[in-house]
Amino acid sequence: MKEIVLGDFHTILSEGEVWKIGGFPLPDGTFWSYREPEAVVIVRNGILYVRAPLSRSHDQIQILDNAKHMYYSVDPVEIPENGSISVELQIRARAQNTAPNDLYDGYVSLNLLDFTTGGALDFFVSNDQYASVYAVLPFPGVQVPETDQTKYFCIFKEEKEHFKPREFNTYKITYDRAANEVVFYINDHEVRREKNVPVKFNQFTVALGIMTEKDLTPEGSVSVHGQTVIGEWSPVQIRIEEGS
Repeated sequence: MKEIVLGDFHTILSEGEVWKIGGFPLPDGTFWSYREPEAVVIVRNGILYVRAPLSRSHDQIQILDNAKHMYYSVDPVEIPENGSISVELQIRARAQNTAPNDLYDGYVSLNLLDFTTGGALDFFVSNDQYASVYAVLPFPGVQVPETDQTKYFCIFKEEKEHFKPREFNTYKITYDRAANEVVFYINDHEVRREKNVPVKFNQFTVALGIMTEKDLTPEGSVSVHGQTVIGEWSPVQIRIEEGS
């Protein structure tokens, strides 16, 4: 068993040391950064706090429109070929001026992103509910393996059980590469299990984000209308177990 603590939030301004601003390179040679210009970032008692008035949007590419302010781990975490990995942390989410009962109008996220396959395993957290997310996505520049199933998918499951609104809750995602299985937990309760994962995930970039998830319209983005989202994250506990 190998254990990693991914935190060191006091280095958050030293981009490239432990964390860096997320985003993607574009075909024109520019880089789309997930950085809100008016975000307030505080590190206190080992907790990362970000308060972001939402302003950034993209009118053509959904993935670029969704994430507003996001940090990536500089180094991806490698997944043993025949082993398993678990990722656990605490998150608190609070939002202002989001649409009532609409999680996707502004939320706080944990994202485990495999930029070798397009895989994504996530928790999305709003004021009063959360969603687990299981996906293979068309990340810019990523070649997704061919399978017998739908190449790209994103399956959300919204829940309120075992959840304390506007408080810290403990979230854990486990992935067993040998068994092709993903399990999601909140506050030590299993809330979702996905079997027969069609793609073998190789590594996870750990991402901590403030996001929306609003479909682009023919007129472009509709994701920003004056919301402010506050996210707080504890250090990330990672356990890696080699298989036999």
